[in-house]
Amino acid sequence: MLDEQELKKEAELLAGALPYIQKYNDKIIVVKYGGNAMLNDELKEAVMNDIVLLSLVGVKVVLVHGGGPEISDMLKRVGKESKFVNGLRYTDDETAEIVQMVLAGKVNKDLVKLISKVGGKSVGFCGIDGNIITACKKESEVDLGNVGEIVSIDVDPILVTLENDYIPVIATVASGEDGKIYNINADTAAASIAAALHAENLVLMTDIRGLLMDKDDENTLISEIKVSEVPKLKKKGIISGGMIPKIDCVVEAVRRGVQQAVIIDGRIKHSIIMDMLTDKGIGTLIK
Repeated sequence: MLDEQELKKEAELLAGALPYIQKYNDKIIVVKYGGNAMLNDELKEAVMNDIVLLSLVGVKVVLVHGGGPEISDMLKRVGKESKFVNGLRYTDDETAEIVQMVLAGKVNKDLVKLISKVGGKSVGFCGIDGNIITACKKESEVDLGNVGEIVSIDVDPILVTLENDYIPVIATVASGEDGKIYNINADTAAASIAAALHAENLVLMTDIRGLLMDKDDENTLISEIKVSEVPKLKKKGIISGGMIPKIDCVVEAVRRGVQQAVIIDGRIKHSIIMDMLTDKGIGTLIK
């Protein structure tokens, strides 16, 4: 049993969250879920708890997910080698069908089930449902197969779900105007969906602390940057490698009406709550 001092400390923490709950009440936030937080059962349950908590205090949460490791595992099971080109999964027609099966069938429904287990209500979608995500073949110097580039987002199915107090859980598989199935990068999809919804906040979960001044030192976290500072940080090499596409899609989302975006470390339990409902933001805020 907690003693009086511990109870007081917990009460103060809850009271301290009030201004942030008020800030986000009835606002839309989009969470891109991926990385180690999808592979570790303890982290997975912590993320779903965070999302359900936010939903219960009046935040309209949209969860967007990929599932790269699960796709690779299924390809291995069927004897098909995973092939990557410039960091993107080469997706032929057969692989596209497996991507659809794994993301929309298994990963998506597992997340819906887990949200229910921790006391929430959700509806699973993929980008094909209701034409939420329409795509075309991504232009590239090297053929990527059925890797898609987003043409349009239809938010109506998402809004109907939110209005009925359910959490939309969206797998990043899209239909093409040419009738093909397209594999969409989850960061890009989350940013586009957030922009189309004019979300208050876009949260990208990653396997690093955020943007680092020194990529090899996690103690050099940059807590906040402005969109206007991005070109200078790229020129200095501070934004480099795999962080470039993440920052680029965040910048695009903010320019298109998202109020702010944050890159947080999904390896930390309850990182979403720690970032959104306290004054000690743990990632990199971009606005």
